Amino acid sequence: MAAIAARRGFGFALPALALLVAFFVMPVMWLLLRSVTEPGLGFQNYATLFGTATYAKVFLNTFMVAGIVTVITLLLAFPVAWALVILPPRWSMVLFAIVILSMWTNLLARTYAWMVLLQRTGLVNQILMGLGITDAPLELVNNLIGVTIGMVYIMLPFMILPIYGVIRQIDASVLQAASLCGATRWQALWRVLLPLCVPGIASGVLMVFVMALGYYVTPSLLGGTSHMMLAELIAQLVQSLVNWGLGGAAAFVLLVATLALYALQIRLVGLPKGAQ
Repeated sequence: MAAIAARRGFGFALPALALLVAFFVMPVMWLLLRSVTEPGLGFQNYATLFGTATYAKVFLNTFMVAGIVTVITLLLAFPVAWALVILPPRWSMVLFAIVILSMWTNLLARTYAWMVLLQRTGLVNQILMGLGITDAPLELVNNLIGVTIGMVYIMLPFMILPIYGVIRQIDASVLQAASLCGATRWQALWRVLLPLCVPGIASGVLMVFVMALGYYVTPSLLGGTSHMMLAELIAQLVQSLVNWGLGGAAAFVLLVATLALYALQIRLVGLPKGAQ
């Protein structure tokens, strides 16, 4: 009976498996095939990617930006997630609605909004000069600063929600017990709260870092040519240079990096609940 039930379960899963193969496995295999067959059979595209200084700089810049964005996002997201848990229900609902609405707003619209805010005559520079912090407008677009600000804003909800989901499950009596045992607030934070939040932090960090690695719209609009990221390079190789072999190699390298990071998370933290 168990074998019959297993076969029936597999039959119900066939449509989902077929969609997965058609829309994920086959495109990936197609990219991999083109990366080793165009313009000729071999691994010359990968040798070009890792052997050319320009492409190596793009890879380095991509991982650097993704790392910076992830760290800043984590530092900003943790207090917000904590506030969502400890605030009175009415204020918590308002803050939660703001977080969710920021995710629902069109990505292109949000990026263009930051372009307006960060330009030399934008609101940010006007506030800085009005407060006397700066004497002249700062260059906040077409550089790493603009890319970081825009991507951190967009990535914040993806870091806040996993951490919030873990914190709300923590029994408040655990922190009270730490306080009764003589722990200061900082000790309770570092030795009790943060270790309990590791699964949520790990999920948020992985999600933000992986998304940042492959982001295209925000870096292309707020960044400059000196800070090109891998997604921009792939788009340029495929759309402008029509070099599918090199573009496919870059895309496959990005996929391998993503899978390696996910495998590392499973190794260190384990599978998320529900996937085990």
